[in-house]
Amino acid sequence: MTERTLEVSGMSCGHCKMAVSGALKDLDGVSEVDVDLARGKVDVTYDEAKVDFAQMKDAIEDQGYDVVK
Repeated sequence: MTERTLEVSGMSCGHCKMAVSGALKDLDGVSEVDVDLARGKVDVTYDEAKVDFAQMKDAIEDQGYDVVK
């Protein structure tokens, strides 16, 4: 398993946290998601063989948020 911290802009409330977390958890290979609204960071634990950064980025951006890195 790989851990990665994504910087996401536009998150400000509980709904944002749930939307981002849910979108990532729906991806096959993502096992853990921790959204920190105050820092604008999302810690993701995932299986590199099943999911990659581009897929995670797309899932978050589909919810209306921007992945900075």
